[in-house]
Amino acid sequence: MKLVNVIKINLSILLFVCLLDMPYSYYQFFRFIALCIFSFLAYNANQEGRQTEMLIYIGLAILFQPLIKISFGRQLWNIIDVIVGIGLLLTIKQKK
Repeated sequence: MKLVNVIKINLSILLFVCLLDMPYSYYQFFRFIALCIFSFLAYNANQEGRQTEMLIYIGLAILFQPLIKISFGRQLWNIIDVIVGIGLLLTIKQKK
């Protein structure tokens, strides 16, 4: 299995854990990790010539970045977490 796919699976798991009632420090940690991983995925997509995917990952890196927090309610964040987590898992099966 490719390293990128393992990273996507692990990030999806972290996203689904966000649905639980975790301490605030977990969410801060997650946002930093998500920024790093989405930036890596954007770089990787750019190197492989997948510009649309790169732009999506850049948007997700901005959405999850911890420096300037985007304040959505918990319910909306839960919906975003599920959509992004499922989306990441679906990209694993996608044909190149």
